Amino acid sequence: MTDEKDAPRTRLISRLITLAALVQRPMTLGVRGLVIDRAGRVLLVRHTYVEGYYLPGGGVEGGETLERALTRELVEEANVVMEGAPALHGVYLNRNVSARDHVALYVVREFQQSGPHVPDREIAEAAFFSPDALPEGTTRATRARLAEVLQGAPVSSYW
Repeated sequence: MTDEKDAPRTRLISRLITLAALVQRPMTLGVRGLVIDRAGRVLLVRHTYVEGYYLPGGGVEGGETLERALTRELVEEANVVMEGAPALHGVYLNRNVSARDHVALYVVREFQQSGPHVPDREIAEAAFFSPDALPEGTTRATRARLAEVLQGAPVSSYW
């Protein structure tokens, strides 16, 4: 777990990285994975630098495909290794971040988890939750994506 004294510094670094990315590449692209286990539970992560529970994922690096970025992020954030091709659910405009930020959402059902995630400087927790018992603080966007995939709610164009 991150030392409480490091939390403000970690948040500042995260904000500076985001600002630098906006200056260097005004159009940003991210990827998220809706990982569903055999029991129907969904994988959520809690970061050390921002409140709430999110679907795992992150930014797509230069020269990296969406699926490669998803593969990398799932391993980094939750020790999840995909075993089959993920299904692209949608691409969203994330206007909460910027008018030029987009997020691709993949659904992952075939995977292995090499072991529980050990808390680190970025991810405080990575765990599977029943969709009908999500943790307090699960973000609005996460709940909306779960409703789209699991309950057939209309798909939004916005994250």
